Amino acid sequence: MSVIKQKQYQSMDIPSKYSAKTVEAKWYDYWMKHNYFHSTPDDREPYTIVIPPPNVTGVLHMGHMLNNTIQDVLIRRARLQGKNACWVPGTDHASIATEAKVVAKLKSQGIDKNDLTREEFLKHAWDWTEEYGGVILEQLKKLGCSCDWDRTKFTMDDDMSEAVIKVFVDLYRKGLIYRGYRMVNWDPEAKTTLSDEEVIHVEKQGLLYYLEYQVEGSDEKLTIATTRPETIFGDTAICINPNDDRFKHLRGKKAIVPICGRVVPIIEDDYVDIEFGTGCLKVTPAHDENDKVLGDKHNLEVVDIFNADATLNHFGMHYEGQDRFVVRKAISKEMESKGLLVKTENHINKVGTSERTKAVIEPRLSDQWFLKMEALVKPAIDAVLTSGEVKLFPKKFENTYRHWMENIRDWNISRQLLWGQQIPAYYFGDGKDDFVVAETLDEALKLAQEKTNNNTLTTDDLQQDSDALDTWFSSWLWPMTVFDGIRNPENEEINYYYPTNDLVTGPDILFFWVARMIIAGYEYKGQKPFENVYLTGLVRDKQRRKMSKSLGNSPDALKLIDDYGADGVRVGLLLSSAAGNDLMFDEDLCDQGKKFANKIWNAFRLIKGWDVDAQKAQPHSSKIAVEWFESKFQKVLLDIEDHFSKYRLSDALMSMYKLIFDDFCGWFLEMIKPEYQHPIDSETLKSAIKLLEDNLKILHPFMPFLTEEIWQHIKERTPEEALIISEWPEKAQVNDTLISEFEFASEVISGIRNIRKQKNIAFRDSINCMMVNNENASHTFDEVISKLGNLEAFETVQQAAEGALTFRVKSNEYFIPMEGSIDVDAEIKKLTEELNYTEGFLRSVQKKLSNERFVNNAPEQVVASEKKKEADALAKIETIKASLASLN
Repeated sequence: MSVIKQKQYQSMDIPSKYSAKTVEAKWYDYWMKHNYFHSTPDDREPYTIVIPPPNVTGVLHMGHMLNNTIQDVLIRRARLQGKNACWVPGTDHASIATEAKVVAKLKSQGIDKNDLTREEFLKHAWDWTEEYGGVILEQLKKLGCSCDWDRTKFTMDDDMSEAVIKVFVDLYRKGLIYRGYRMVNWDPEAKTTLSDEEVIHVEKQGLLYYLEYQVEGSDEKLTIATTRPETIFGDTAICINPNDDRFKHLRGKKAIVPICGRVVPIIEDDYVDIEFGTGCLKVTPAHDENDKVLGDKHNLEVVDIFNADATLNHFGMHYEGQDRFVVRKAISKEMESKGLLVKTENHINKVGTSERTKAVIEPRLSDQWFLKMEALVKPAIDAVLTSGEVKLFPKKFENTYRHWMENIRDWNISRQLLWGQQIPAYYFGDGKDDFVVAETLDEALKLAQEKTNNNTLTTDDLQQDSDALDTWFSSWLWPMTVFDGIRNPENEEINYYYPTNDLVTGPDILFFWVARMIIAGYEYKGQKPFENVYLTGLVRDKQRRKMSKSLGNSPDALKLIDDYGADGVRVGLLLSSAAGNDLMFDEDLCDQGKKFANKIWNAFRLIKGWDVDAQKAQPHSSKIAVEWFESKFQKVLLDIEDHFSKYRLSDALMSMYKLIFDDFCGWFLEMIKPEYQHPIDSETLKSAIKLLEDNLKILHPFMPFLTEEIWQHIKERTPEEALIISEWPEKAQVNDTLISEFEFASEVISGIRNIRKQKNIAFRDSINCMMVNNENASHTFDEVISKLGNLEAFETVQQAAEGALTFRVKSNEYFIPMEGSIDVDAEIKKLTEELNYTEGFLRSVQKKLSNERFVNNAPEQVVASEKKKEADALAKIETIKASLASLN
């Protein structure tokens, strides 16, 4: 009877090796060409993510790679689930960072920012942004990010800026925005104020300087301890505690400030800590927040001694124009030379530094704009901590959120910068209240005329506030403004896509951005901006160090993609082991991701290389193999769904990895593989391809390029049949019994293979195997065992076979007769030596376990490890003795 063979469909010649570079460019272009990433409102359930907009100045780094890989996994999965997936990309104008880069560029051209008008500087800033900005978005495409690029937004787009100004005006009219003369955080490098949240407090080793101040009209001197001797030029009082008996005689007297000779009052206030330093405090209201409070309380003079760049001004006398830290050293030497420096002591101090420029912050009195936060935060506190409308993953960050929100202060929203939305306040006089707030100049003129009752005022009489708004004041509106939800609050898109579903970001901006978006969402939409917040950790190296250029441990993100392929890098990132909430990145895992891609590619090539016999009946071993993998797939699918629901994406990927690498490639394909140069039956092949396709579907969110390439090779597909828009596998019943039976059978197969390996029995040589079925194990997989063990016969017996090697699976015993295939005497000698060694090893372990001191004091895992060694040794001894008995 002739055998009818046929070749499978080949879309084209399948390359012998997977080429990530060729494939990635090809399929990304294909996806873009067919507009798969684009979303418009329809009758499907929406699934929406807004990208945390990277700085327009930014380039791709490891943090971006992790964050955006996670977002792409979520968005691709939602697309496969039939949802209307919308991932909105964009960039942030990053006021401080961008302005600094533009200023540096101008400086290199010999241009001083201060010589330019606002309009001239902004033209340079826009030119720079158009030339260099948005590079990071192009780099994200290399990673495979399936953003709706048609929706790309920039926080300085005209419509975005209009929304920001509209919100400022609205909050001002609600009485929530006000202008105040306050002590602010001044960044002398960026020359702008910062909010409290943009100040990072770091411990620094400094000195405590003990200085002498003379009491006026006497020879008495007061010793005062300070960490900042350069600020004596701003001293306007000496403060003592009224309960300090040491200084009661100084009530009502005055002291003379060293070097500058200013006579200042000695005041009393219980704010002074009697135990700290000398019990005397120098009061500098212009340069310390607590001193400012004392100054207001006691009506003290305020003397500002610093220029905007933290050099001393004319109040610094002969130190005018010198940097504060230079003056600190110089003035201590001058004080020492004049006998006014008593001593210095080492002192660890928490110093405020700029999050952006790293400069040491200078407290400074200034007119600034503030947003009242106390009432605004209440719905946002309830949403996360009471109702659970917004969920944080991991949950531990709720405590951080609570601390920030319950200790919130008014938000300083003005910045002394040109790049950003200009504050819409218009001044028409020198009085404290001689200003109006309006969305446009024309509206401002009308309001100013009404306020002054002067219709002769013109726009030339109005001067707009020169400050820009804090960058976060635009990005806190991001989930709404990307859908034009502030200017047009009832438009179709905002009502369809908002609230969004998942936000993926870093815990370092939990307050800067996440909390503020929640606040804005409830204020302007009356609802949450997103349902779930997945807070990723920092990407660290294998030694748990933070990645940085200075350490040289931060790899070039694009080079990684070039070396390992985007899919390999995505897998490597998500397989990196967690260190707390942080991620320990290991480049070797990218190589593992690349090898995983090659493994799947080779498995696909194996399947497509088989000839098919349409008339061949399906072997029972293949039928049971298909049933087993179908159940195994469904079981893993349930695990994956559970991992996704808890944002354990690494666990989801690891489940897929094991399913595909071990179960599909390692077992299933071996179980169904036809004999050499024999065809496969069509039923088994059909099932194998269906199961491969299911594997590709669940893996696609993690490895989009590889999976699409294989999917398109399997058979001819139309654009409507692309993997990216196919369907996520449906859940079906799991046959746990079948899975359990195979786990048992796989151990039997491994036992047979181990004996073949140990005895150098070639796989082409068939052998016999007998089983004493003490476990009453199922015979479901007997044919599979016979096939994968190349058994001529596999039978059940009632007692041990003589002259055979043996192994156990649980209480079942398996015997493989040697029948001249080995030298019995040599084997007995080898096994006897192995038995003697193992018994010696067992004695050493048992001696350790019989030592009560060891058992009681050693770590629990160490004791557990020793007990496992004991159990393994006992089992091995029993097996060796059984083998020896059968050979004898």
